[in-house]
Amino acid sequence: MEIPAVAIVILNYNGKKFLEQFLPAVLASTYKNCRVVVADNASTDDSLNFLNNHYPDIQQIKLEENFGYAGGYNRALQHLDEPYFILLNSDIEVTPGWIEPIIEMMEADKTIAACQPKLRSYTQRSYFEYAGACGGWMDTLGYPFARGRIMETCEEDHGQYDDTQEVFWASGAALFFRREIFLQMKGFNEQFFAHMEEIELCWRLHLYGYRVMSCPASVVYHVGGGTLPKGNSRKVYLNFRNNLWMLSLHLPPREKIWKMPLRFLLDMAFALKCLLSGHFGDMKAVFQAWWTIIFRPLSRGDKAPRTTLKKLPGIYSGVLLWAYYIQGKKYFTKIWKKNL
Repeated sequence: MEIPAVAIVILNYNGKKFLEQFLPAVLASTYKNCRVVVADNASTDDSLNFLNNHYPDIQQIKLEENFGYAGGYNRALQHLDEPYFILLNSDIEVTPGWIEPIIEMMEADKTIAACQPKLRSYTQRSYFEYAGACGGWMDTLGYPFARGRIMETCEEDHGQYDDTQEVFWASGAALFFRREIFLQMKGFNEQFFAHMEEIELCWRLHLYGYRVMSCPASVVYHVGGGTLPKGNSRKVYLNFRNNLWMLSLHLPPREKIWKMPLRFLLDMAFALKCLLSGHFGDMKAVFQAWWTIIFRPLSRGDKAPRTTLKKLPGIYSGVLLWAYYIQGKKYFTKIWKKNL
């Protein structure tokens, strides 16, 4: 039986050093029917010259400006016709056999639209990586976390989350996607630019009855922070703005009416913490995010029915900040014991 074709699409922006370091392992992937494509978001470094000189056979999709993660992938994937896409960050180290278990699972269940592998840290290799760990979750107020990573705490991987499980969101760092459903969803919301666009898209998938999975049988290692490093105020702004945009788009009115004011109070408390710790740029970013939400709200284009968050998979019905900071629950096993 012929195995389905897969396109591994690396969205690059000034990532020559990562292409040099990690592209050889991607090209050595054991999956028999895949090709690698590099979509370039108008890089200003020597990325394209490097590819032309060392990997001339790799297809390049050259974008005329930096459209971010959301816009870059939306444009790049229009050029490809493989039934499966793998959206792969340039700072990912893949391992042998990383593709096969996920494609096998998605082929066996056509309701699975998206899936992620287990993400471990490239620098602390026995630990989960921040950007997705072993599958993304979200609390009732919209704060995202993951199996193996809550707030700033990344757990060591002892195999405690090695079961395949349905999750709320799959990490955009290594995101497997069924092409026909990606096109049906009209891809990412480009106004997000970067950060949380994959969570917003996964939320839409659930509303249309599709499934999002985590498959720990596949393992990759992620450097993280390659384009916008941790501690960057621009990153803080995008995370807060996009998270609030996502809530405003998809929360049912009966939830939005009280959750958004509560989020405002909690976010202002974070801004005050930034002020007291001398992180003035981060404080300003939080205010800018709320300014955008109030004066530039997004309108929802799709017609999927809104539903209460508690009815969706991968949702923690409590408040993550309370559990983490007040109750001292730093690990996923402390927060969610139902399925463990």
